[in-house]
Order: sequence, then structure tokens, then C-alpha cells
Amino acid sequence: MDLNAIKSRLNTLNKQSNSQNKEKKDYTLIYWKPKQEGKYQIRFVPSQHKVTNDPFHEVMMHYGVGKFPIMALTNWGEDDPIVDFTSKLRKTSEPENWRLAKKLSPKMRVFAPVIVRGEEDKGVRLFEFSKTLYMELLSIADDEDYGDFTDIAAGHDFVVNATKVADRPGFSLSLRPKPKTSSLSEDAATAKEWLAVQPSLLEERFKYTYDKLKEELQKFISEEEGGNEDEIVSEKPDAFDDDDDKSSTNNFSIKEQGKKPVTKGSEFDKIFEGDNDDDLPF
Repeated sequence: MDLNAIKSRLNTLNKQSNSQNKEKKDYTLIYWKPKQEGKYQIRFVPSQHKVTNDPFHEVMMHYGVGKFPIMALTNWGEDDPIVDFTSKLRKTSEPENWRLAKKLSPKMRVFAPVIVRGEEDKGVRLFEFSKTLYMELLSIADDEDYGDFTDIAAGHDFVVNATKVADRPGFSLSLRPKPKTSSLSEDAATAKEWLAVQPSLLEERFKYTYDKLKEELQKFISEEEGGNEDEIVSEKPDAFDDDDDKSSTNNFSIKEQGKKPVTKGSEFDKIFEGDNDDDLPF
């Protein structure tokens, strides 16, 4: 065995590993949202990832189940264990289960490719906003005074106003279109690049497997370390920057009167066994 060759190879692999560990993805080049109060000017860009070229991507997201928001598997047309679980909760007669099902149900968020004026060097990024703002944008598009505000030759920029709201994370957002039309870019080559080079939202690397998402759900409904084994609770996810669900945080017990709550193991697995059992195993 050539120990010198082995040592050399080990050093090479260690350097490669350290280089990969230090290489972090700059998500500010993929996503955009206001980082502080103030006004921002953006331009919605036709999406290269949709047949219709409209900029809006409706995405169902799970909030509060894991540490970070998780894209529902229904976005890929697949079964989702959290959606299955909320369906089971709604088949019970316990009001708290219905309230929990509402909290656990995926929420619509909308993403659209945008150019941020003054930051054109960062290219097209994805702007995330709520269903409320989405409906406002659709109404503006339906207004004959504006129409297709993504038109690259004679579209409209938008002013985004971000304001801080007490006791809420993030910012409250409002949008208004600029009255005068303008081009996406005065440089044709730049506009062509923005239309062609855009981040993809539903990438496979962002996708959980069914089993992984089921595991996250099980952790969520199982007793936390040092928690009360007689009651399993869920806390409302953090409020969103511009969402219309601003109710206060509540706790919910996932159990029916006189029945055992779901814990780790076979009882949890029974929730996902077939369609014959219309009730929860607790």
C-alpha cells in the first residue's frame, strides 16, 4: 500500500469537502422581498416557465410544521401526508380538530418574476406575496387603463410600499402601478436575457418526499421533548408580511374526548392506512 499516495488523496478530498461546505447559495439572487421600510420600484416580467407567459405562480405552502415553510406535494400533483391528515381531522366531530385542520391546511402564496429597479444587475428574482395582493394585481390586469402590465415595450412598473406593523414579523405590503408606460429595458439584449434567464420555483431540490413530509408531521404532532404526554398541541405559524390571517396564536389539542391522542408509532401510521377508516385513531 502506497501510504504517500493515500495521504495525498486524503488531502485532496478534504480540500474538496471544505470547499463544498463553504460554498453557500446566495438566495438574494433568487428571491426578493423588502428588507426594510420604504418604497421600491419593480417590474413584473413574463414568466418563461409558463405556457401563458403570465408572471404568476400559485403555490401551496405548509407553514409551522417544520422550521421553514415547505412546499406541498400537491404542487407536483402528488399525495401529501399533511393534506391527508387534515382531511382525517375534518371527519371528526371535535371542533378543536377542525380548527387545527384549518391551521395545518396549506396556504396559497404567489410568486412572480420581477426586476427591481436600481438592482437590475441582480437579474430576475422571485417576489412572494399573498393571495390578497394577487387578487389586486389580477384586478389591475383586468382594468382597461392598464391591461398587460408585463408588456416589455409598453408595460407598467409598480411601486411597492413596505411598512412595519407592530407585533408582527416582516412588513405589510401595498402595490400601485405607475401611470406612465415604459419598456422593460432600454437595452434589447438585456430585456431578452431577462426573459430567458429566470429562477425556477418548483425545482426538485426543494421537494420533500412523502415519507420525509410525513416524518415532519409526526414530529409536529408528537410530544416535544419534555412536553406533556397527555396533550399534543400545535402553535399557529408566524404571521406573514401581508397575509390576511392575522389572528392571535392559539394552542390546539389533537384528540377527541375519551380517546387517546396520536403519539409516535403505529397509532400515527394508522392515519395513512387505506381509505376504509373514516375516523382518527384517537
